Amino acid sequence: MAAPRRLQMCAVAPAAKHTASVVFLHGSGDTGQGLRAWVRDVMKPDLSFPHIRVIYPTAPQRPYTPMRGAPSNVWFDRMKISRDSPEHLSSIDAIAESLGSLIQDEVNAGIPKHRIIIGGFSMGGAMALHLACRFHTDVAGVFALSSFLNKDSVAFQAVEQRCRSLLPVPELLQCHGTGDDLVLHEWGQDTAARLQAAGMKCSFRSYSGLQHQLYGPEMELLRGWILSRLPLS
Repeated sequence: MAAPRRLQMCAVAPAAKHTASVVFLHGSGDTGQGLRAWVRDVMKPDLSFPHIRVIYPTAPQRPYTPMRGAPSNVWFDRMKISRDSPEHLSSIDAIAESLGSLIQDEVNAGIPKHRIIIGGFSMGGAMALHLACRFHTDVAGVFALSSFLNKDSVAFQAVEQRCRSLLPVPELLQCHGTGDDLVLHEWGQDTAARLQAAGMKCSFRSYSGLQHQLYGPEMELLRGWILSRLPLS
Protein backbone atom coordinates (compact mmCIF):
# COMPACT_ATOMS: atom_id res chain seq x y z
CA MET A 1 0.00 0.00 0.00
CA ALA A 2 1.26 3.48 -0.88
CA ALA A 3 2.19 5.81 1.94
CA PRO A 4 -0.45 8.43 2.83
CA ARG A 5 -0.02 11.69 0.98
CA ARG A 6 1.53 14.47 3.08
CA LEU A 7 -0.77 17.49 3.25
CA GLN A 8 0.22 21.12 2.97
CA MET A 9 -0.92 23.18 5.92
CA CYS A 10 -0.55 26.39 7.85
CA ALA A 11 -0.81 26.67 11.62
CA VAL A 12 -1.23 29.19 14.41
CA ALA A 13 1.26 28.44 17.15
CA PRO A 14 0.26 28.78 20.82
CA ALA A 15 1.57 31.77 22.72
CA ALA A 16 3.08 29.54 25.43
CA LYS A 17 3.61 25.80 25.87
CA HIS A 18 1.89 23.59 23.28
CA THR A 19 -0.31 21.10 25.16
CA ALA A 20 -3.29 20.63 22.81
CA SER A 21 -4.20 20.88 19.12
CA VAL A 22 -7.18 21.71 16.88
CA VAL A 23 -7.36 20.50 13.27
CA PHE A 24 -9.70 22.81 11.30
CA LEU A 25 -10.70 21.57 7.80
CA HIS A 26 -11.78 23.97 5.05
CA GLY A 27 -14.78 23.68 2.74
CA SER A 28 -14.72 22.54 -0.88
CA GLY A 29 -12.57 24.61 -3.22
CA ASP A 30 -10.80 26.46 -0.40
CA THR A 31 -7.35 25.98 1.16
CA GLY A 32 -5.98 25.92 4.68
CA GLN A 33 -4.56 29.41 4.17
CA GLY A 34 -7.90 30.61 2.82
CA LEU A 35 -9.80 29.30 5.83
CA ARG A 36 -7.22 30.69 8.21
CA ALA A 37 -7.59 34.15 6.60
CA TRP A 38 -11.41 33.90 6.78
CA VAL A 39 -11.29 32.99 10.46
CA ARG A 40 -9.05 35.97 11.12
CA ASP A 41 -11.49 38.25 9.24
CA VAL A 42 -14.53 37.25 11.34
CA MET A 43 -12.79 36.90 14.73
CA LYS A 44 -11.02 39.63 16.60
CA PRO A 45 -8.22 39.21 17.24
CA ASP A 46 -8.05 35.57 16.08
CA LEU A 47 -8.85 31.94 16.91
CA SER A 48 -5.70 31.58 18.98
CA PHE A 49 -4.89 30.22 22.41
CA PRO A 50 -1.98 30.25 24.87
CA HIS A 51 -1.66 26.44 24.78
CA ILE A 52 -3.42 25.17 21.62
CA ARG A 53 -1.93 24.84 18.14
CA VAL A 54 -4.58 25.44 15.45
CA ILE A 55 -3.79 23.57 12.22
CA TYR A 56 -5.34 24.38 8.83
CA PRO A 57 -4.53 21.61 6.32
CA THR A 58 -5.19 21.94 2.58
CA ALA A 59 -7.00 19.20 0.68
CA PRO A 60 -5.10 18.01 -2.41
CA GLN A 61 -6.65 18.74 -5.79
CA ARG A 62 -8.75 15.96 -7.28
CA PRO A 63 -11.46 15.71 -9.95
CA TYR A 64 -14.73 16.87 -8.41
CA THR A 65 -17.95 15.52 -9.90
CA PRO A 66 -20.23 18.49 -8.97
CA MET A 67 -17.84 20.64 -11.05
CA ARG A 68 -18.08 18.25 -14.02
CA GLY A 69 -14.79 16.61 -13.08
CA ALA A 70 -12.73 19.80 -12.91
CA PRO A 71 -9.90 19.65 -10.35
CA SER A 72 -10.60 21.25 -6.98
CA ASN A 73 -9.24 21.26 -3.44
CA VAL A 74 -11.78 18.87 -1.92
CA TRP A 75 -11.52 16.29 0.85
CA PHE A 76 -13.54 13.72 -1.10
CA ASP A 77 -15.69 13.33 -4.20
CA ARG A 78 -19.47 13.15 -4.30
CA MET A 79 -22.06 12.87 -7.05
CA LYS A 80 -23.91 16.01 -5.91
CA ILE A 81 -24.35 18.26 -2.89
CA SER A 82 -27.30 16.41 -1.40
CA ARG A 83 -28.00 14.31 1.67
CA ASP A 84 -29.69 11.78 -0.65
CA SER A 85 -26.48 11.03 -2.59
CA PRO A 86 -24.45 7.91 -1.71
CA GLU A 87 -21.08 8.53 -0.07
CA HIS A 88 -17.90 8.22 -2.12
CA LEU A 89 -16.20 6.09 0.53
CA SER A 90 -13.02 5.30 -1.39
CA SER A 91 -12.06 9.00 -1.54
CA ILE A 92 -13.19 9.63 2.06
CA ASP A 93 -11.14 6.73 3.39
CA ALA A 94 -8.07 7.62 1.31
CA ILE A 95 -7.86 11.18 2.61
CA ALA A 96 -8.61 9.93 6.13
CA GLU A 97 -5.20 8.20 5.98
CA SER A 98 -3.44 11.45 5.13
CA LEU A 99 -5.27 13.34 7.87
CA GLY A 100 -4.51 10.48 10.24
CA SER A 101 -0.81 11.00 9.52
CA LEU A 102 -1.20 14.67 10.43
CA ILE A 103 -2.89 13.72 13.70
CA GLN A 104 -0.14 11.20 14.39
CA ASP A 105 2.43 13.97 13.91
CA GLU A 106 0.78 15.83 16.78
CA VAL A 107 0.84 12.68 18.92
CA ASN A 108 4.53 12.23 18.08
CA ALA A 109 5.08 15.81 19.22
CA GLY A 110 3.72 14.87 22.65
CA ILE A 111 0.02 15.77 22.28
CA PRO A 112 -2.21 12.83 23.36
CA LYS A 113 -5.32 12.12 21.29
CA HIS A 114 -7.61 13.21 24.12
CA ARG A 115 -6.03 16.67 23.78
CA ILE A 116 -6.89 16.98 20.06
CA ILE A 117 -10.11 18.33 18.51
CA ILE A 118 -11.09 17.84 14.85
CA GLY A 119 -13.55 20.10 13.05
CA GLY A 120 -14.40 21.85 9.86
CA PHE A 121 -16.61 24.07 7.75
CA SER A 122 -19.03 22.63 5.17
CA MET A 123 -17.30 19.66 3.46
CA GLY A 124 -14.56 19.97 6.08
CA GLY A 125 -17.15 19.39 8.79
CA ALA A 126 -18.37 16.23 7.08
CA MET A 127 -14.79 14.98 6.80
CA ALA A 128 -14.19 15.79 10.46
CA LEU A 129 -17.26 13.75 11.42
CA HIS A 130 -15.97 10.74 9.49
CA LEU A 131 -12.59 11.08 11.22
CA ALA A 132 -14.06 11.39 14.71
CA CYS A 133 -16.86 8.82 14.35
CA ARG A 134 -14.94 6.14 12.43
CA PHE A 135 -11.16 6.55 12.66
CA HIS A 136 -10.18 8.69 15.68
CA THR A 137 -12.90 8.09 18.24
CA ASP A 138 -10.57 8.97 21.13
CA VAL A 139 -10.17 12.67 20.27
CA ALA A 140 -11.49 15.32 22.68
CA GLY A 141 -14.31 16.46 20.42
CA VAL A 142 -15.50 17.28 16.93
CA PHE A 143 -17.20 20.36 15.47
CA ALA A 144 -19.07 20.87 12.20
CA LEU A 145 -20.06 24.30 10.89
CA SER A 146 -22.66 24.63 8.07
CA SER A 147 -22.21 20.93 7.39
CA PHE A 148 -24.06 17.63 7.05
CA LEU A 149 -23.69 13.89 6.58
CA ASN A 150 -25.49 11.94 3.84
CA LYS A 151 -28.64 10.29 5.15
CA ASP A 152 -27.18 6.77 4.84
CA SER A 153 -23.71 7.72 6.10
CA VAL A 154 -21.56 4.97 7.52
CA ALA A 155 -20.65 7.44 10.28
CA PHE A 156 -24.14 6.99 11.79
CA GLN A 157 -23.65 3.24 11.78
CA ALA A 158 -20.19 3.54 13.34
CA VAL A 159 -21.49 5.67 16.23
CA GLU A 160 -24.42 3.35 16.84
CA GLN A 161 -22.16 0.28 16.95
CA ARG A 162 -19.72 1.94 19.37
CA CYS A 163 -22.45 3.17 21.68
CA ARG A 164 -24.18 -0.21 21.63
CA SER A 165 -20.86 -1.72 22.74
CA LEU A 166 -20.50 0.98 25.45
CA LEU A 167 -17.44 2.43 23.72
CA PRO A 168 -16.87 6.18 23.91
CA VAL A 169 -17.43 8.59 21.04
CA PRO A 170 -16.37 12.26 20.93
CA GLU A 171 -18.75 15.09 21.81
CA LEU A 172 -20.09 17.14 18.87
CA LEU A 173 -20.70 20.86 18.48
CA GLN A 174 -22.67 21.68 15.33
CA CYS A 175 -23.65 25.17 14.12
CA HIS A 176 -25.79 26.14 11.13
CA GLY A 177 -27.46 29.21 9.65
CA THR A 178 -31.18 29.12 8.88
CA GLY A 179 -30.56 31.09 5.67
CA ASP A 180 -28.05 28.62 4.22
CA ASP A 181 -29.20 27.81 0.67
CA LEU A 182 -26.21 25.62 -0.25
CA VAL A 183 -26.21 23.23 2.72
CA LEU A 184 -29.75 23.47 4.05
CA HIS A 185 -30.30 24.06 7.75
CA GLU A 186 -32.57 21.01 7.94
CA TRP A 187 -29.73 18.80 6.66
CA GLY A 188 -27.54 19.94 9.53
CA GLN A 189 -30.37 19.48 12.03
CA ASP A 190 -31.06 15.99 10.73
CA THR A 191 -27.38 15.07 10.98
CA ALA A 192 -27.20 16.14 14.64
CA ALA A 193 -30.50 14.41 15.45
CA ARG A 194 -29.40 11.13 13.89
CA LEU A 195 -26.00 11.20 15.62
CA GLN A 196 -27.70 11.94 18.94
CA ALA A 197 -30.17 9.09 18.36
CA ALA A 198 -27.19 6.81 17.72
CA GLY A 199 -25.79 7.75 21.13
CA MET A 200 -23.47 10.70 20.49
CA LYS A 201 -23.60 13.74 22.77
CA CYS A 202 -24.48 16.63 20.44
CA SER A 203 -25.02 20.38 20.79
CA PHE A 204 -26.72 22.06 17.82
CA ARG A 205 -26.87 25.86 17.51
CA SER A 206 -28.93 27.66 14.88
CA TYR A 207 -28.21 31.23 13.70
CA SER A 208 -31.22 33.07 12.30
CA GLY A 209 -30.77 34.21 8.69
CA LEU A 210 -27.10 33.20 8.50
CA GLN A 211 -26.07 32.00 5.07
CA HIS A 212 -23.27 29.58 4.13
CA GLN A 213 -20.52 31.42 5.95
CA LEU A 214 -18.55 31.80 9.16
CA TYR A 215 -19.98 34.21 11.71
CA GLY A 216 -18.35 36.06 14.58
CA PRO A 217 -20.72 34.97 17.40
CA GLU A 218 -20.56 31.39 16.10
CA MET A 219 -16.77 31.47 16.23
CA GLU A 220 -16.81 32.91 19.75
CA LEU A 221 -19.07 30.02 20.78
CA LEU A 222 -16.59 27.65 19.16
CA ARG A 223 -13.68 29.25 21.02
CA GLY A 224 -15.41 28.74 24.37
CA TRP A 225 -16.34 25.15 23.49
CA ILE A 226 -12.76 24.35 22.49
CA LEU A 227 -11.49 25.73 25.80
CA SER A 228 -14.06 23.66 27.69
CA ARG A 229 -12.75 20.50 25.98
CA LEU A 230 -9.05 21.48 26.00
CA PRO A 231 -8.44 23.54 29.16
CA LEU A 232 -5.09 25.10 29.91
CA SER A 233 -2.83 22.52 31.53
